[in-house]
Amino acid sequence: MGQDQTKQQIEKGLQLYQSNQTEKALQVWTKVLEKSSDLMGRFRVLGCLVTAHSEMGRYKEMLKFAVVQIDTARELEDADFLLESYLNLARSNEKLCEFHKTISYCKTCLGLPGTRAGAQLGGQVSLSMGNAFLGLSVFQKALESFEKALRYAHNNDDAMLECRVCCSLGSFYAQVKDYEKALFFPCKAAELVNNYGKGWSLKYRAMSQYHMAVAYRLLGRLGSAMECCEESMKIALQHGDRPLQALCLLCFADIHRSRGDLETAFPRYDSAMSIMTEIGNRLGQVQALLGVAKCWVARKALDKALDAIERAQDLAEELSQLKLHCLSESIYRSKGLQRELRAHVVRFHECVEETELYCGLCGESIGEKNSRLQALPCSHIFHLRCLQNNGTRSCPNCRRSSMKPGFV
Repeated sequence: MGQDQTKQQIEKGLQLYQSNQTEKALQVWTKVLEKSSDLMGRFRVLGCLVTAHSEMGRYKEMLKFAVVQIDTARELEDADFLLESYLNLARSNEKLCEFHKTISYCKTCLGLPGTRAGAQLGGQVSLSMGNAFLGLSVFQKALESFEKALRYAHNNDDAMLECRVCCSLGSFYAQVKDYEKALFFPCKAAELVNNYGKGWSLKYRAMSQYHMAVAYRLLGRLGSAMECCEESMKIALQHGDRPLQALCLLCFADIHRSRGDLETAFPRYDSAMSIMTEIGNRLGQVQALLGVAKCWVARKALDKALDAIERAQDLAEELSQLKLHCLSESIYRSKGLQRELRAHVVRFHECVEETELYCGLCGESIGEKNSRLQALPCSHIFHLRCLQNNGTRSCPNCRRSSMKPGFV
């Protein structure tokens, strides 16, 4: 298959893919990969296969094609192609919750000489790195990476990248429990879709609606949460987007649990768990099991809640277990088991210290309750009220870490 024919077949696959005939598109691209001798064409079709498998939740296949793409980039001896393929490798590992590998491959991207990382792909690399740090609950570095990605987006007028970063920032602030910001950023993403997204994939609208649903649920605005989640699920079903379907099912379950409708919540958690397991999203599995545990707590079935937490802890290796220790603490307090209670209190505070998830002014843990937060330019986070009351101009956390022993 020559260069022109390869190009025609790739375009044919793209047309099929855009009309939701995904399996037919995959067949066309796979045939190109088998028959084409054009390295540039092969590189491009591998990128199409990586993207398609990502959206379908076939992350192991995505990873396989990303590895082949790196080999092709090396044959082409092109630094920009090598950068793109390493970014796809980073994203593949991000989807599989291999966050340490994601960070390593992102650093490889940024360290490649003579590439366009500073202009076109640097923002996407920073976004993937931020998502990985967030998955590990390394909040300061996550925020640094997201803000860097935003600067790339603004400097290059890349509204599509800005939209994706805003959704990730929504997730960030949902985790640290500043629910106003958790809603603000996905609303900003939805605004970008409305203003610039006429030619974009509907997945951007679906993504912003899902993150809005999460924030509305956390704020107790359950009607708005359900409306946004239904809109997101509708698009996910139209496009066969299995990962987003799983997230929407998880959000539906959380909404029903918040309403006290546990009979409806349980099967939604089971469905979300099934898809999360199928696609290899360990973080999603942990979140589903945490929701199940909360349902059992609401029913005062504390032993069943602890079983769900134990399953989540087995999956959460290398992921943050902060929320699991927090819920375990409340269960053991209810059961009056002091030794187990003390163990989880200690582990909870160790996690807070490890992730620097505390206000350097009042010393209280961040993320235990809904609070308005403010990040300083160094990306350390404080309660807004503490900054306003203290009128500080420099970061207490940075000042404290720079003090040498003997001068404290």
